[in-house]
Amino acid sequence: MGIASLILGILSLLIGLLSMGFLGWLGAFLGVIGIILGALGRKDYEMRGMATAGLVVSIIGLIIGLLLYMACAALLGGLGELVDLRL
Repeated sequence: MGIASLILGILSLLIGLLSMGFLGWLGAFLGVIGIILGALGRKDYEMRGMATAGLVVSIIGLIIGLLLYMACAALLGGLGELVDLRL
């Protein structure tokens, strides 16, 4: 579970950063699953370090994905208001 958590954490981080916020919800979803798997994987003594790394990367990916998604939504909302004012 530690390896899966790390892979999902890296994917959530990459999707959150590279999608510029449009697919931030997907990165956040993968981050949540990575957090769950990382917490479960910490119970296995041999994979504890990898599960901890996966947990940390998943948390960072979740936060970045949600922040960039909210920033993108705010930007699109502001653009919508700007277009509304000009009509």
